[in-house]
Amino acid sequence: MSNELAERLRTVLTLDPGEPAIEFAGEWTDWAALHTIATEVEQRLTATGLDAGAPVSVVLRNHPAMVGALIGVLLAGATTVTVNAAQGDTGLSADIAELNLAAVIALESDWQRVGVRDAATGALGLRVANDPAGVTAVTGLEAPGPGPFRPEPDGIAVEMLTSGTTGPPKRIPLTYQAFGNTVAVAAAHYSGSGNNQPRLRSGVAIVSSPLVHMSGLFRTLMNLCEGRRIALLERFRVTDFVDLVLRHQPRAVSLVPSALSMVLDAHVEPEVFASVEVVTSGTAHLPVTVQEAFEKRYDVAVMPSYGATEFAGGVAGWNLALHREWATSKRGSVGRPQRGREVRIVSLDDDSELGPGAQGRIEVRTEGREWVRTTDIGRIDADGFLYVDGRTDDIIIRGGFKVAPADVVEALRSHPAVRDAGVTGLPDERLGAVPAAAVELCSSAAADANELLDFLRDRLTRYQLPARLIIVGELPRTPSMKVSQPALRELFDDVVEVRA
Repeated sequence: MSNELAERLRTVLTLDPGEPAIEFAGEWTDWAALHTIATEVEQRLTATGLDAGAPVSVVLRNHPAMVGALIGVLLAGATTVTVNAAQGDTGLSADIAELNLAAVIALESDWQRVGVRDAATGALGLRVANDPAGVTAVTGLEAPGPGPFRPEPDGIAVEMLTSGTTGPPKRIPLTYQAFGNTVAVAAAHYSGSGNNQPRLRSGVAIVSSPLVHMSGLFRTLMNLCEGRRIALLERFRVTDFVDLVLRHQPRAVSLVPSALSMVLDAHVEPEVFASVEVVTSGTAHLPVTVQEAFEKRYDVAVMPSYGATEFAGGVAGWNLALHREWATSKRGSVGRPQRGREVRIVSLDDDSELGPGAQGRIEVRTEGREWVRTTDIGRIDADGFLYVDGRTDDIIIRGGFKVAPADVVEALRSHPAVRDAGVTGLPDERLGAVPAAAVELCSSAAADANELLDFLRDRLTRYQLPARLIIVGELPRTPSMKVSQPALRELFDDVVEVRA
């Protein structure tokens, strides 16, 4: 099997080993340390005699040693099965036990958690560290047992957890070819350069999205493949992000929509973004009001993008050339399809392909493959710009009328006191389902549920009005900072609400 992604990483790791590679918690890990961790993981996995492509549980959290472990699994040609370290001890242990894979890789702090070591019984257990850099076997887990272990089709790089926005996260198998193509396509799309020779670069990329999510994993692999240093945040905090921007003076940063709102709400001074020209934003819908407010305050180009776990990253996006020409006239668009990606809109009724401006289901095709159906609703205009309007799987049928939660959320966000909102469907004995809204207010803002409902009555049809509306201190979010639909529904079990 050709593994161009792994060979690219192997080359970059050895270009200049003494140079810094990843900053984390104020300390730098150099390329030599990453190389040590990666090659030791590779050697230990290979020495076990596991079949090529064998799946390996990798307990991912944002940490340099886990980046090295991830590279090591890729170098071995094995499959990284992502396990979310952010879940509780019981959930983490159950996840590892249920997967029942031949090897488990984690930090010492995660191996020390209640139940984790027992859950890995019968597997090779590897402990990774970056200071000093190295890999050791967990006592009692020095080699995999007799199994049987779950097999994996050849050529799978990662079983990637989805964000879990509308339900429990599931794992999507992504091939080495898909990852390699996505990294190359994204680099060409955003840089506009055809020069892709391995070399170390002088800039620093800030990564704040979790590695267990597609956005964090993709940005990390893309920047490593490009030889770019990374400043890795354990999680997004405005103060930590501002510190990194001031110290590293990046020309481009990436922030999910909720992080953009957090920066605005924190009243970060415009001088912080003096070096920044471009802010890319993906994983969720970016309200035009937030985009325009951010561009106005910080004098930067905010460029929304569209992607999905199933496609190993980006599908459509903006670059500076497109932004200069079309930014004003194409507000709300996620840009044009990236090279190697085709996008079309098909009818929700009969799957026929629709023309410019017509709304329907988004389908994507990559590298000559079959068209893949998404759960997203959108349209493509006459100039080839894609607009994402919502999802097919969150449509609420209220007494026969279709309510798109995105329309209600957009109306709520237009209220000056509202920072963000989430809308979900709740069962109703008479109507089948009704929309329910949870609202997070801006800091120092004042508004009650009745005021917000009155505001909506002037902007929505009667059947679109939330039947229940609550104000919360903070909306529940997934690791990718999207509003979590399952957690949102649970809020209405615990809070006294106002009814429309």
